[in-house]
Amino acid sequence: VQLQASGGGLVQPGGSLRLSCEVSGSLSSISAMGWHRQAPGKERELVVSMVSGGASHYADSVKGRFTIFRDTSTRTAVLQMDNLKPEDTGVYYCTASIRLSAFRPSRDYWGQGTLVTVSS
Repeated sequence: VQLQASGGGLVQPGGSLRLSCEVSGSLSSISAMGWHRQAPGKERELVVSMVSGGASHYADSVKGRFTIFRDTSTRTAVLQMDNLKPEDTGVYYCTASIRLSAFRPSRDYWGQGTLVTVSS
């Protein structure tokens, strides 16, 4: 199983970016997908997580600015980031809770990080 993330880059404050993450490989189910981020000199933190039923949890710092979309048919999650701020700068990691088979418990998988830089 692999998580392939794309998007990111440099944007000015107030701008928008979109991150995408696609899960590939043989698996039984994906119970949740989301994004974490790590700012320079800081610990990694949860940005948003969405479970299969559609319920999502956002970090307070991004509520109202970031939106997660999931397409279960393509195993894809998209993070739309609007009104970006310099403090949103960091490496963003796609995450997914995946069950490889019906007889095995779910475990968390991480994609490679993608850098988001918000600067004028």
